[in-house]
Amino acid sequence: MKGGQIMYDIFEQLLQKNGVTAYKVSKETGVTQSTLSDWKRGRSTPKTDNMKKIADYFGVTVDYLMTGEDAKVTTPEVSRIETLAAHFEGEEITDEEMEEIMNYVKFVKSRRKK
Repeated sequence: MKGGQIMYDIFEQLLQKNGVTAYKVSKETGVTQSTLSDWKRGRSTPKTDNMKKIADYFGVTVDYLMTGEDAKVTTPEVSRIETLAAHFEGEEITDEEMEEIMNYVKFVKSRRKK
């Protein structure tokens, strides 16, 4: 299996884990669908800037995207979400609840831009 295909497998795992589609990632990162399609078919490996956009979207390092072995990056946004999650007092947060939290964070951030 080629390096690009390994990375695409990791990308697919991240899609599944985060409950998003490649289309959504494409729209939110600006990495074109044709780039993702070429990557999936092993025709190309994403350029460094596109790998960085995808890694940042999922909150992982480029190394993780390439190998699947690097720990998740703790960004200020992730730290804030973990702080919000602490309000659940040890109860497990469902994926749906985490998505709601993320959507609210995006909503609040979008209001600042206006």
